[in-house]
Amino acid sequence: MLPSLPRLVWLLLLCSWTAVAATAAPKPRTVVTTDGEVDDVDTFIRMLLYANEFDLEALVYSSSQWHYAGDGQGTRFTSEMPNTAKRYGERTELRWPGTDWMERYIDQYAEVYPTLKQHADGYPTPDYLKSIVRVGNIEFEGEMEKVTPGSEFIKQLLLDDEPGPLYLQIWGGTNTVARALKSIEEEYQGTPQWGQIYRKVSDKAVLYTVLDQDATYQKYVAPHWPEIRVFYNSDQFWSFAYLWPRVVPAELKTYLRGTWFAEHIKFDHGPLLASYFLWGDGQQIKGDPEHTHGQPDAGKQYGLQQYDFISEGDSPAYFFLLDVGLRSREDPSYGGWGGRMVPSPTNPRRWEDGPQVKDYNPYVDSAETTYPQTRWIDVIQNDFAARADWCVQSYEEANHAPTVSVKHALDLTAKPGQKLTLKGAAQDPDGDPVQFRWWQYQEAGTYPGNVTLLKPEQTQAAVTVPADAKPGQTIHLILEGTDGGSPALTRYQRVIVTVK
Repeated sequence: MLPSLPRLVWLLLLCSWTAVAATAAPKPRTVVTTDGEVDDVDTFIRMLLYANEFDLEALVYSSSQWHYAGDGQGTRFTSEMPNTAKRYGERTELRWPGTDWMERYIDQYAEVYPTLKQHADGYPTPDYLKSIVRVGNIEFEGEMEKVTPGSEFIKQLLLDDEPGPLYLQIWGGTNTVARALKSIEEEYQGTPQWGQIYRKVSDKAVLYTVLDQDATYQKYVAPHWPEIRVFYNSDQFWSFAYLWPRVVPAELKTYLRGTWFAEHIKFDHGPLLASYFLWGDGQQIKGDPEHTHGQPDAGKQYGLQQYDFISEGDSPAYFFLLDVGLRSREDPSYGGWGGRMVPSPTNPRRWEDGPQVKDYNPYVDSAETTYPQTRWIDVIQNDFAARADWCVQSYEEANHAPTVSVKHALDLTAKPGQKLTLKGAAQDPDGDPVQFRWWQYQEAGTYPGNVTLLKPEQTQAAVTVPADAKPGQTIHLILEGTDGGSPALTRYQRVIVTVK
């Protein structure tokens, strides 16, 4: 939605653009499975503010090694995961937050929905969001024997004829998704349709998994569905999770401190964000006695202050789906707001982070495994703050991100020694000036050295392909545009130069 007064002016500008940007792709379809950990709840709250950016198809309660409901019959269970088994021993249930918490936050979303939808098209109605909530496999960690409403819903989505991938976000255990896949296998294996169904599901399903929080991927999914694509985040998510004080540089911690959250998120931004969990905020999750973060002095032993960030360890799973111009959904090795991953040496359909994926961290002058995610903290948090403003401010009062584009193809070829002219452009819906910066994302390309960009802070820059570049190597050049609004918002275009 554009501001009412200059609407005609902006429409004329939009029609006259000569800049070339990436072709608008359909919004990605996605399913969320969650075990209700405190960081899942905060991830869920933030995700609702971005619910216009993707097609939410299902919201499913599931279990994990940290949270399960039990069967109500006193059956005792010991975790298959060694650390959890040692920590909790034999249990009948574990820290279970119930199966109504998503609906409660959707009710709060309903209160800000009329204001949110003024700022962007595509926000789902609260009634629609409630209609896609299901209970999956929750009784025990890794339980996947029972067919559940959640597993059946996911099965139907995997078998439907809607085009494009279905991104399955695994915020807890993989068991409900595993049950859906097993139901497909049980129904079709041995039938004439099995080959076609296996290929369809393998090509359609994409798992974004934050750690393995039960054993069902290793025990069932990997051996039975080895061609399903998996994005496995085991290291990079920590910059948005509980260990952030250890891995985030001091210069970026400002965006995770209580002062920032109190000003931009927690207060005066409506009921949904008032419920966001922070250290020392006085809140307590029902059913989870270990959620003590809200107690006034709980963070002091860790050097944390009131309203400091707790964790959103699962947010990279949907950050990956946001189209901000970085093109990382084309190839996870490109890197973006959802991190950077490379193909597993044992399965090319599985992408992983870990010790083999490092970005240079200029704050500490070394390459680090978490920096592919950490490097985006400031722009991600500013974007969050703007969405928080959308909950309570009119379109004219709030800030909106610019559109960044280039006046040539996004994929270029050039010979060693050849000079290329890079031409960028931007339009800001609020009429704010846009500051540009061209930079090389060295780790995303296959050319191992640095390139020199001339006039990198202008719309038109230049780069010369190094003489030692080899045919087939790639150089990734990012055009970053940041507007002059408050909070300042950033979008990108990525130009990939392939050496010929």
